[in-house]
Amino acid sequence: MPPGSAKSTYASVIFPAWWYTQHPRSSIISASHSLNLAEHFSRRARSLVSTHEKYLGLSITQDQRAADMWTTTTGGEYLAVGIHGAITGRRADLVIIDDPVRSQADAESARHRDHVWEWYKSDVTTRLKPKARVVVIMTRWHPEDLAGQLLDQSGPEWRVVRLPALAEADDPLGRAVGAALWPEWEDSEALGRKRSLIGERAWSALFQQTPLPSGGRLFSTDRIAVVQSERDAETMVRAWDLAATETTGRNDPDWTVGVKLSRDRTGRYLILDVARMRGSPHQIEELILATARKDGAKVIVAIPEDPGQAGKSQMSYLTRQLAGFHVVSSRETGSKATRAMPLASQVEGGNVSVIGGDWTRTLIDEMRNFPWGKKDDQVDALVRAFTTLTARPRLLNSTAVSLLSR
Repeated sequence: MPPGSAKSTYASVIFPAWWYTQHPRSSIISASHSLNLAEHFSRRARSLVSTHEKYLGLSITQDQRAADMWTTTTGGEYLAVGIHGAITGRRADLVIIDDPVRSQADAESARHRDHVWEWYKSDVTTRLKPKARVVVIMTRWHPEDLAGQLLDQSGPEWRVVRLPALAEADDPLGRAVGAALWPEWEDSEALGRKRSLIGERAWSALFQQTPLPSGGRLFSTDRIAVVQSERDAETMVRAWDLAATETTGRNDPDWTVGVKLSRDRTGRYLILDVARMRGSPHQIEELILATARKDGAKVIVAIPEDPGQAGKSQMSYLTRQLAGFHVVSSRETGSKATRAMPLASQVEGGNVSVIGGDWTRTLIDEMRNFPWGKKDDQVDALVRAFTTLTARPRLLNSTAVSLLSR
């Protein structure tokens, strides 16, 4: 959520009090970028419980009510710590991490980001009881901040609630595009003035929760409409970007990605599906063959051809395995950004849509960060699919006219 949207009041003050009504004997660890901030939230939560103890059915014990550590009469425990604060010997049913980043300077520091990530992995995860919950609430600063790392490393385990200051397509609250999140507090015009003042990069990160690398962005992803159904396609292609390094738990290899893209008779493009995996060359070959059979013979299969004899041999082998399918190959020339520009123009023109699926967010996030993001495999495959389609002549709409008509 954007700055000034009361997210800490919701997550770090009201939520712990409610949690104790549902889990009276549980332990909470609340962490922030500094101990002072964590204690500030702790005092507010403690005060809320004390004020409403009759309604909540619990109160604060008299012998343990310090700012950084207090207990409830029902057996609940609360501990406030700063990032890197000592939590050895403590266990938690719930961990709340609120504002783990102090400033943009810290967010821009790779060293600081690594410290926060190592703290989360080494300290927080080892303190969790079985079935424990973790809540991270923050304003995004950088693509590789704590939230970015969590989504990159274990995205499916997390439920993401993203509420931008100005609504985008498919808004979770059902707002019209461009509507303010809290118009009584700050309306669209006021937000527009703030956007002009702070610049597009800070606006995208802090207020829209879509942080960009320092180089800006190529794709205007807010122009990509998310749709729920396919439309009649003139041509379809499944294009692949290949990698062959297996994940070992210690490395972060590229993905093998196959993007399915269609073009209709009006010249509009629809991203239909993304298949991706990390695996051995044999596993990748099996994925390509299985996906082609699922797509059917009408879908063109586009595969990159690496330079040199090895690339030619690989292409020849895959073509033989894909007998019965229309297979095309080509070598990549020029920079990634240069190859992506024609597609970016179509996105800017509102001519590209995407089917909503469990892969959609990952694809759009990668497009948003391209070409400075950590991964670009999906974009590379999508650009190949687009290039393959644009290289094929379009079928023009025609009208039958009788030669004998007057």
